[in-house]
Amino acid sequence: MKTFKVTEDTNLKDFTDSVYPQGSFCLAALLRGKDVKVNGARTGANISLRRGDEVVYYTTSKQEEKPSHNPVYEDENVYIADKFSGVSSEGLFSELCGKGEFYAVHRLDRNTQGLIVYAKNKLAEGELLSAFREGKIHKTYYAVCKNAFRQKSAKLTAYLVKEGDKVKVYPSPRAGALTAVTEYSVEEERGDTALVKINLHTGRTHQIRAHMAFIGCPVLGDEKYGDRELNKKYSAKRQRLTAKYISFGLDGGLGYLNGKSFVSAFDC
Repeated sequence: MKTFKVTEDTNLKDFTDSVYPQGSFCLAALLRGKDVKVNGARTGANISLRRGDEVVYYTTSKQEEKPSHNPVYEDENVYIADKFSGVSSEGLFSELCGKGEFYAVHRLDRNTQGLIVYAKNKLAEGELLSAFREGKIHKTYYAVCKNAFRQKSAKLTAYLVKEGDKVKVYPSPRAGALTAVTEYSVEEERGDTALVKINLHTGRTHQIRAHMAFIGCPVLGDEKYGDRELNKKYSAKRQRLTAKYISFGLDGGLGYLNGKSFVSAFDC
């Protein structure tokens, strides 16, 4: 059993995603069994929540022990986690905060697996935030994409505009658009799909997923930007996208991380 307080108006699913990864994994089963209580009343639906509500999840010991991530590296300043697909960055952060002092400095989409970095004190938070803004932290992603590439490798520039819960990609600048620079190379062709290495030169919302879809090569399993027929063919319901490598080129107190490279255990 786990109990949480709601801090802002939301709904049960979004709240669960943001605070309790283990509950998120099994929320459908919990709702079917009415094993969630809101303010003392059992519910089997994704109901609205208000600030101050109390939510209790009657998860089993086995459900509570399901990992949200594998630890990759930890010292007094930094924690690097290998996040499972299906776990929100916010939920993982909430879980870590239950164990000590942590600060979020970047995020991964819920269904993107792989490496995510957290600071463990305010000084490290400031240095990591600056490093991400200045491109001093280098991340390499691997994805399985639709194999419709006109070039085996390219450095692409596009312009992204947020529209609701998606981003719209444009080939030329326009008012309100953010520049997105994405570099890719096809590592292995697999018939109608391909394994692709991707490096980001900017860090925009949904950048990889939206940019790959824009050039006709969406990430396999992406239900927001992807190819529904291809997803159905491979029974892919989550995007095949992994934050595979991370390395640092830092100044200041975290410079001891320079030269180290961290690798996700997950493959696409």
